Amino acid sequence: MNIPLNIDWQQILLHWMNLAILTGGLYFLLYDPVKRFMEKREAYYRGLEEQAAGKLREAEELKAAYQARLDGAEEEIHQARAKAQAAVQQSVEEQMAQARQIVAKAKEEAASSREQIIKESQRELRELTVAAVKKLTVKADTDLFDQFLDLAEGGTPHENH
Repeated sequence: MNIPLNIDWQQILLHWMNLAILTGGLYFLLYDPVKRFMEKREAYYRGLEEQAAGKLREAEELKAAYQARLDGAEEEIHQARAKAQAAVQQSVEEQMAQARQIVAKAKEEAASSREQIIKESQRELRELTVAAVKKLTVKADTDLFDQFLDLAEGGTPHENH
């Protein structure tokens, strides 16, 4: 069979078979192993990415937990500070109440002492007054008696000093 342009169908079929064998061989020898290698590699990196995402998630949860603990610690510090201030305020109020009681007691004692001093001074004043009156009455009695005698004798009263 003579084909124009010198084309041999048998040669074309052989070339097609060689191309099919070469394509199949290359597929099984190169493409399939490379494809499996690439899939393994992709799965490996996907696993690494998932691990990294999991660790990131764990780190964020741990951060949130620590932040919550820190907030809790700050709240505890605030509550402890408030308790301490309340205790100090209560202590101050108790000391002020004690001081007021001491001042009130001192005022009462001062008033009582003042009353005693006034009573004592009044008593002493009465005693002094009585003593002065006695002295004056004795002197006055003597003077009056002398005046009476002078009048009885018929004379004028005179003063003895």
